[in-house]
Amino acid sequence: MRLDDHLPVDHRLNQVYRYGAGAMGLILVVFGILGLLNDVSFMSEAGERIAGLNSNGALSTISIVIGALLFVGMVIGGNFASTLNICVGCAFLISGFVNLALLDTDSNLLAFKMSNVLFSFGVGLLLLFFGLYGRVTGGLPHDNPYWIRRHPEEAAREQQARERAAAAARRPPPRRGLPQH
Repeated sequence: MRLDDHLPVDHRLNQVYRYGAGAMGLILVVFGILGLLNDVSFMSEAGERIAGLNSNGALSTISIVIGALLFVGMVIGGNFASTLNICVGCAFLISGFVNLALLDTDSNLLAFKMSNVLFSFGVGLLLLFFGLYGRVTGGLPHDNPYWIRRHPEEAAREQQARERAAAAARRPPPRRGLPQH
């Protein structure tokens, strides 16, 4: 089962996926633009402090590209935005670990400092939260498309019970009083 096969595009979870992608994309684009406006060299290992984080031209450019990609996810929405949030969130977590290992080395090409690593972990976790919201939990409501997909027999029984209740509600109530002949 693929996570994006059965969620309707107009489902109410779509708002969570869209807003999450848009908010994180906005943060990244603003950080990238501020970094480029600071006119720091493209591959400077020292970088410059921007909004509490260290940045160089390469990191600023990457931030703008990833932020724009998240904006695309926000515009498309639905399953695409959810899956994009999950993938980009995982990439941010991996980037945090890789750049943590590269701190204070000559291979730190993106001028990461510990604040950048923590920011990368935070953005990665938030994107994962926004992407996985409503998809995985032990207590999904029974009208959730993911729950229905994972429990088809129970969902069918519940649907039949709803249909029987609706049919019973459509029947006229029995007449009270004396029978008429």
